[in-house]
Amino acid sequence: MIAIFDIGKTNKKLSILDEQYRFIFETAVQIPEIKDDDGDPCEDLDALMTWIRSGFASVIANSEYNISALNFSSYGASLVGVNGAGLPATHLYNYLKPFPETLKTQFYNDYGGEQKVALETASPILGNLNSGMQLYLLLKSKPEIYADIQYALHLPQFFSFLFTKKFYSDMTSIGCHTHLWDFRKNEYHKWVTREGIEKILAPVIAGNKTFGIEVSGRKIKTGPGLHDSSSALIPYLTCFQNPFLLISTGTWCISLNPFNQHPLTPEELRQDCLSYLTHEGQAVKASRLFAGHWHDVQTKRLASFFNVTADFYKSVSWTPEKFSALDLNEQLEHISNAFINTGKIQFGNTALDQYPDYESAYYDLMKEIICLQVYSTNLILANTGVGQIFVDGGFGSNMLYMHMLALMYPDLKVYAASVLQASSIGAAMILHHQWNPDPVPADIVKLKLYPTQD
Repeated sequence: MIAIFDIGKTNKKLSILDEQYRFIFETAVQIPEIKDDDGDPCEDLDALMTWIRSGFASVIANSEYNISALNFSSYGASLVGVNGAGLPATHLYNYLKPFPETLKTQFYNDYGGEQKVALETASPILGNLNSGMQLYLLLKSKPEIYADIQYALHLPQFFSFLFTKKFYSDMTSIGCHTHLWDFRKNEYHKWVTREGIEKILAPVIAGNKTFGIEVSGRKIKTGPGLHDSSSALIPYLTCFQNPFLLISTGTWCISLNPFNQHPLTPEELRQDCLSYLTHEGQAVKASRLFAGHWHDVQTKRLASFFNVTADFYKSVSWTPEKFSALDLNEQLEHISNAFINTGKIQFGNTALDQYPDYESAYYDLMKEIICLQVYSTNLILANTGVGQIFVDGGFGSNMLYMHMLALMYPDLKVYAASVLQASSIGAAMILHHQWNPDPVPADIVKLKLYPTQD
């Protein structure tokens, strides 16, 4: 069996999987935030470390679980500075902290401007969400803290360090909109070397490498950890060889195209595209849409107006007569241009009293969301040989979303896809040959094909 820690911003999970990738055990916790040295909210790193260590100790002590491997998946854009004694030298700063405007101006003036750096690092300008900028901020504004850092570890590698006592970096975390990596030169960006940041970045190792540790007399192969979005892509990359695009839906709907190797353009960056790196260092072009958030906000508004429950949208059935792909394709440019100009969906300003019922209003909301989804996805889809689209997450079970998307892509196969806890599965699969003698199960990814016409 393999134990996986999957550490999200809200839920922290420990799971045990057997050779068939069945979840044998799972426990989760939510840990209240504390304040960092600036008084801003941040993770309680001490409490998190304690939970991880005690959780692993408890499963190792349980004779029902034959644990032979351990790995980690975690949210990105977060770093822990570790001092010479192997203890945290910094708080686990929240990537939502405001980044000082003066330092931001200084940085981009020194390195050629925002657009140049964004193109070279394949990331929009995101402040502390560009995790490399967290190190720049410490270097410039808190030199006494920076001086105490022996190595700055991205979060998955810090968790691995707790067990292996080894310092290393992995490509999925480096490639997670950090501003650290020059995607065009395939090396650290020049600012990293010029500012001396490279000295506290640990050596890069392969994501499928393991280190042997011994716990309670048991030898455990321990991986270096992965950024969760890249980890969630691994089951798809493992199971499907033909080019595909994955739309991972939640609060954000992120279109991921592992088969798009074209460098980002200024126009793509302006429209919220970026690139990730796989564990093998290959670029994965991505586009983002805040569609899950819009859906949550507007369905609450609809529920209040029509006096129904918040999840009433789940009862709205698919009626082909209410949707025309031809009509929507004609609206696509208008809806997209309106969004580009305002950054907001038009439905948010639509008076609900014009609709005879909830269903009619919800159809209009979903038409706009699908228009914008198609627009966002098309930014990274063209000329890449993709023949199938997989949709996982919440919208994968939304009949209107799936049917409309399939109709908008008549030349592609559109599937609702599901992998139970994909980031945990991916972190286990990357170490497959290190712990699992069986072949990868063929049914790890569940697919449902949606027709391109009704």
